[in-house]
Amino acid sequence: MSTAAPLSDLDAMLKRLHLPSVRRLYPDLALRAEAEGMSYRDFLEILICEEIAHRAQTRITRSVRKAKFPFLRTIEEFDFTFQTSVRLQMLGTLLGPELVSEGRCAILSGPPGRGKTHLGVAIGYRAIQNGFESRFTSADELIGDLSRAAQRGRLEEALEPYVHPHVLVIDELGYQSYAADAANVLFRVVSHRHLNHRSTIVTTNKPLAALGQVLHDADLAEAILDRLLERGTHYVLRGRSYRTRHHKEEVNPSEEEAA
Repeated sequence: MSTAAPLSDLDAMLKRLHLPSVRRLYPDLALRAEAEGMSYRDFLEILICEEIAHRAQTRITRSVRKAKFPFLRTIEEFDFTFQTSVRLQMLGTLLGPELVSEGRCAILSGPPGRGKTHLGVAIGYRAIQNGFESRFTSADELIGDLSRAAQRGRLEEALEPYVHPHVLVIDELGYQSYAADAANVLFRVVSHRHLNHRSTIVTTNKPLAALGQVLHDADLAEAILDRLLERGTHYVLRGRSYRTRHHKEEVNPSEEEAA
């Protein structure tokens, strides 16, 4: 049987109430309040504000870890001066709470190095900052995971991590070769999320018209796109690769002389 902390032991009581920021700050703040003649209300307000901020940051940290981002990138870090085929204003509904409240979706397509994954991570991270749950996965991981589960007769159970989060980012659709049931398992995810107004972000290096071939089923690929785009937008990222932006093409001296 646990023993209650003495009423005079403020530190123990704060620990028992799980108020780490208040516990950490109150000794110094109490001295400052006494020196400055701070009111009880102001003293309490500062402590509570710090505790709220601490809890918000703790929630974000925990949610980012749970989201399984391959790296952390923000929308503020995206170089819109280099990637000019998309503008910040064009992404407005993907960065606010309406992404989740309206079940908005997006497809980001284009060649490698155009910033698709950066934007996908940034959108998922912004959703976390807005108080929602995000999950990041590669298309290869999602399809492989669900295909194996279907073979074991446990598809419904395996779907849960992909259909539950407010925002799901499916990265690099079309980069790998998929099993014959790829379209079926991906459709299950997209259809479930569509019916429940969950936001889905997909990045791909393929033209949308090629996804039927990628997924081995043109009809299901069309059904997937139909659901994603009903409340979504297709963004095509063009231009040079950001990864090779510093690369300068070497010219053969003999070619220069011939010119």
